[in-house]
Formats: sequence, C-alpha cells, structure tokens
Amino acid sequence: MRVNLTKKEIINSVFMQIGYSKKMSESILEDILSDIVKNLKKHKVVKISNFGTFHIRFKKSRVGRNPKTKEEKIIKERNVVLFKPSKDFKKFINTKNEKTFESL
Repeated sequence: MRVNLTKKEIINSVFMQIGYSKKMSESILEDILSDIVKNLKKHKVVKISNFGTFHIRFKKSRVGRNPKTKEEKIIKERNVVLFKPSKDFKKFINTKNEKTFESL
C-alpha cells in the first residue's frame, strides 16, 4: 500500500512538535529542501548523517518499449536521483519494536 506524505503534513508536524507558526514551519521545510536540491545540483552528492545519501547519476539514451503495444521509443539521456539509506536507517526500518529513529 502506497501512502503519500505531503509537504502540508510535514509542516503540520513541525508546527505541532516545535510550536512555530505554520508560516515559519513552511519556511523551515522549504529552506531545508532548497538546500538539499542546490547542493545536489552543485556537488552531485548530498549526505545526511544517519539518514542516507542522495546521488545524481547520468543515464545514456537508450531504446525502450511500451509493454502493451511493443512500440519502441528512444528514452533521452538524463540525470536521475538515487537514494542510498544509511546503516542506521536500514536498522531502524528492520526493527520489530516501536523505537523512534532518534533512539538508535
């Protein structure tokens, strides 16, 4: 089952936990995401301690097929963003009990 986490939900969480206004909480989230994107574009790698690493990888153009129609199309070359979780993050995901991520 897929669950989408929206910016609005994150903003509300920051608002409830820290107590800043919703405008301030939104500004904080936007600044964090902006910093991640800027640094990713500039350095091609962003590591967030105990969380994971974002990488940009270049993919060459290639031939792809529509599985239904078998029609071939050229997929253009592009950069893609990859995420590799840290050991702590993987450990947290695989724990059975309800620990918080910060307690690992």
